[in-house]
Amino acid sequence: MRWTHKQIPPQEKVAQLSEALQIDSVLAALLVQRGIETFEQARSFFRPTYELLHDPFLMKDMDKAVERVLKAISGRERIMVYGDYDVDGTTSVAMMYSFLRELHPEVTTYIPDRYTEGYGISLTGIDYACDNDISLIIALDCGVKALEQARYAAEKGIDLIVCDHHRPGPELPMAVAVLDPKREDCDYPYKELCGCGVGFKLVQALANRLEMESGRIIPLLDLVATAIGADIVPITGENRVLAALGLQQINSQPRPGIMALREQVSKTELSITDVVFILAPRINAAGRMQHGNQAVALLAESDLDRARELAMAIEENNSDRRETDRSITQEALQLIEDEGRTDGFTTVVYRPHWHKGVIGIVASRLIETYYRPTLVFTCSGDCLAASARSVKGFDVYEALEQCADLLIQFGGHTYAAGLTMKEENYEAFRQRFEQVVSETIDPKCLEPELRIDTSLDLDQCTPRFYRILKQFAPFGPGNRTPVFCADNLVDRGYGKRVGSDQSHLKLSVSQGSSSVLEGIGFGLGDRLELIEKGKMFRAAFSLDENHWNGRTTLQLRVRDIKSMSEADIPSA
Repeated sequence: MRWTHKQIPPQEKVAQLSEALQIDSVLAALLVQRGIETFEQARSFFRPTYELLHDPFLMKDMDKAVERVLKAISGRERIMVYGDYDVDGTTSVAMMYSFLRELHPEVTTYIPDRYTEGYGISLTGIDYACDNDISLIIALDCGVKALEQARYAAEKGIDLIVCDHHRPGPELPMAVAVLDPKREDCDYPYKELCGCGVGFKLVQALANRLEMESGRIIPLLDLVATAIGADIVPITGENRVLAALGLQQINSQPRPGIMALREQVSKTELSITDVVFILAPRINAAGRMQHGNQAVALLAESDLDRARELAMAIEENNSDRRETDRSITQEALQLIEDEGRTDGFTTVVYRPHWHKGVIGIVASRLIETYYRPTLVFTCSGDCLAASARSVKGFDVYEALEQCADLLIQFGGHTYAAGLTMKEENYEAFRQRFEQVVSETIDPKCLEPELRIDTSLDLDQCTPRFYRILKQFAPFGPGNRTPVFCADNLVDRGYGKRVGSDQSHLKLSVSQGSSSVLEGIGFGLGDRLELIEKGKMFRAAFSLDENHWNGRTTLQLRVRDIKSMSEADIPSA
């Protein structure tokens, strides 16, 4: 891995903050790196509260959206809450439905079928609304580019409110309101909300207009936090507040659906990382292997026993998903090797029989091996569908824009996108995409980067230091778990490969006269020779706790190990 060190913050600011907070200068430097420079900013960072959320009416069209929803409620109109089939979409629908059904009985939900309807607002969904006398659709996590669908809904006499966070096109859809902080004409102060976050701002605005206490809607934040973690949006600013409050809800008073998922993995307290790797895959599995309606039913369920039944069915879907993505990944890796495509700037693979529900996961797996902007294609009806994933520092969405003439449609973010395309365009697209990436990507982006926050001596790794460090959570994009580096480390003779496949590294480390700290390096089993026989080495690591036999100890979560040249070893 390519190590890069974050810029050293101004020492004057670090010293002032260290004095104001009475904390270690290393911790103060970490805060300054994150834009925290004053006591008040630190208090907001460490103690996020509901009052720190922005006024929802700062968002363009929010007043129009609120008036239309209240009109529908007072007029006893039928409302359909529509959302995508992924975690962000299904949590959004469950959240909005849970809120509205307390105010209005005529509310229904709709999740498009991944295979017959595809992503976003579908004409089939609008026909369903028309057939069921629905006069208002609230679209969540989709819709900002649904120009044709919005016109079709208008022709059917159906009003549309869009709550989206994807980049708009040059034209906005014909809707009563388009809530999207990424609109160029929207002055909302925070731009990085997920789809569920935008939906929550509408809920917050409705609650404000109806003079509800905040306690009525805070329980919905467990769903918002789940969406923030799953959608990999920055955990900064308002997202940090929403995620922190949502995690409190998940760990103290989770809704029955989340409680049922937690019970399956025997976790008593979840972090954002747990949300990403435990909750999100299970919620996603419904839409990947069966239908997203299963996830909405689970997340909106109020009875714990019924939620447990739904969670059990979703767990079966998740097991099927794991086996499917494992087999397709193996096949894709073999295909790349057989076709000799390991030396290009991109990875693009296609097989018509691959399961559409897992191609995004497979794309991520291929990046783990080749670390290139990646697309995985499969057949979807009479065309091809693909999931795109990118590497850090490269905007795959912009690259797809330069191939737009070969596509039927596409959408997404900087690092993840989806598209559909005619099969006859596949080869032309593959060549164009390779050319675009080769001409625009910084070669450094093709090598995995490990960002080091600062150096840290082992004798600074104290329980008090770690107690404060834990309060930097929730961690995620924009507020990553701090990574430190240390030189002149020595393993005390206990280093060994561990794990069923011997792929992990267990070690006991000291630095000079420091006390010994245990360490674990997942996937670093092949580095054993760098630390054997008293060799000095340098390591990049984060701090972690090890819970074993009722004891909790501080340990190093080793991210990478490098040898030290003779010049780096200090003289006696």
